Amino acid sequence: MEITENKTEDKTVEAGVPVEANAALVVVDVQKGFDDAEFWGRRDNPAAEENMAALIERWQETGRPVVFVRHDSAKAGSPLAPGAEGNAFKDVVEARRGKGAGPELLVTKSVNSAFYGEPDLDAWLQGAGIGQLVIVGIQTNMCNETTARMGGNLGYDVLFPLDAMHTFDLAGPFGWTLTAEELTRATAVSLHGGAFARVVTTEQVLAGAGPLASVA
Repeated sequence: MEITENKTEDKTVEAGVPVEANAALVVVDVQKGFDDAEFWGRRDNPAAEENMAALIERWQETGRPVVFVRHDSAKAGSPLAPGAEGNAFKDVVEARRGKGAGPELLVTKSVNSAFYGEPDLDAWLQGAGIGQLVIVGIQTNMCNETTARMGGNLGYDVLFPLDAMHTFDLAGPFGWTLTAEELTRATAVSLHGGAFARVVTTEQVLAGAGPLASVA
């Protein structure tokens, strides 16, 4: 991921990316079930939740809309199944829900894309005149990537702060396996290189979102 840098007082500062005043933050599947290391395996990016929290708080402070997405798994034995303890949001999300000055939406789904959930995310965004999305959450190469791809196809300007999400090591066909870091890089290259989304950092988004006074 290429980052434009400015030098200020001998410190490297990432240049901000423009964030619209009504850009929606889409927080995908930040649920307790993903803390089950025996089920999911090894994860990457231990700073993901801290960066998610910073973005949620900035969105709430500035009155921008926040969409919380919950995965209600239909797979037997899934930690994310409805009624399971793991279906609940992690504290980093639950403690912040309902605290913002702007609109908030809860979407539930049982597939990868947040656009195939209830209520209809695209209809809600279109009704509010929202054209830009910032996607964070879990997992980078699964529901986050699928939502970003579909968002891009639907014509949204999608920002994908790669350090505000995480994924897990994964086994595939032919005996192939990829680490979480390799999967994250593959997602970033596919989305950015394929023009589905702009892959950025949390710092760039925060810099572009600005304080409350600048978006009033």
